[in-house]
Amino acid sequence: MAHYAYLDDNNIVVTVTVGKDETETIDGLHPEVYYALGTPYTVKRTSYNGRIRYNMAAIGYIYDADADAFIEPDPKCHPERILNTDTYQWNCANADHIIKV
Repeated sequence: MAHYAYLDDNNIVVTVTVGKDETETIDGLHPEVYYALGTPYTVKRTSYNGRIRYNMAAIGYIYDADADAFIEPDPKCHPERILNTDTYQWNCANADHIIKV
């Protein structure tokens, strides 16, 4: 069992579904190709443990093709937020002063 994220033209996740493992083909096709058939979406595998593409995709997340990573939308909760490119998660440069929303 694997999870797949469907991306719109702006690489924003519109849905996530469960499907076959990436090691299995479906009708001779790679699962990412198969699940995209007949849809206007690009499909990318994701994983709940973050071993594939850094983070589990969720609706609204952004897929960065250069980094091959799913990234939560910028939370904009603090002006000192930075994207950690080791984890592709948002961190606060001054975590003691995080603004709770």
